[in-house]
Amino acid sequence: MLSDTTDPYQPMEKEYGITRRCLEILAKHGFPLLILTKSDLVARDIDIFRKNRTVVSMTVTTLREETAKMVEPYAAPPDVRFSALEKISNKGIPTVVRIDPLIPTVNSDEKDLEAVVSRAAEIGVKQITAATMKIVRGLLPPLRADNPKLFDRLSKAYANGEWISGYKYLHRDIRLELLRRLRKVVLEYGLEFATCREGFPQLSTTICDGTAFCRDLLTTSTQK
Repeated sequence: MLSDTTDPYQPMEKEYGITRRCLEILAKHGFPLLILTKSDLVARDIDIFRKNRTVVSMTVTTLREETAKMVEPYAAPPDVRFSALEKISNKGIPTVVRIDPLIPTVNSDEKDLEAVVSRAAEIGVKQITAATMKIVRGLLPPLRADNPKLFDRLSKAYANGEWISGYKYLHRDIRLELLRRLRKVVLEYGLEFATCREGFPQLSTTICDGTAFCRDLLTTSTQK
């Protein structure tokens, strides 16, 4: 996996090509590749992906640019990310959209979520993976000074939540209902659905990280 901790397509990657060189070596030795990014630069490496078992997973939490700028100000705009995913999908490479994190009162509106799912289905995405925001200790105090209104909304939303392994989750019933509603929309559009670290395995129709599409993909269509 490249990478669930730090995006493998940092801006400096354009100049240094470190991720590309890593991918070349991994592909040379037949390693299946799972890419997780928010950058449209990922489309640059389609030539490598087509030679190997690869799944590209892109985080897109909203189509509303004003919300995206607030939540992830340094990431590529949502439309740009979808454009990159479409290029990749059009080459027969399986793609996944991650709606992660789902933040109550920020990007949890059902119509907004359907807009993301609809766009994903339109360009040939195979799967939607979703996870709710987990609050780490120390997150909310700085938020109080930076965005008091959002602080108030999140404080109320997580007031009756539960601490699990150092993270504060939404109350179990709240997050289950939120994920159920999203799952319903995803299945209506004919896509696979999965959740990560939520405690509801019954909601998933496939593996959370998208690797189900990375197992038997060495076909003639990916080698053209």
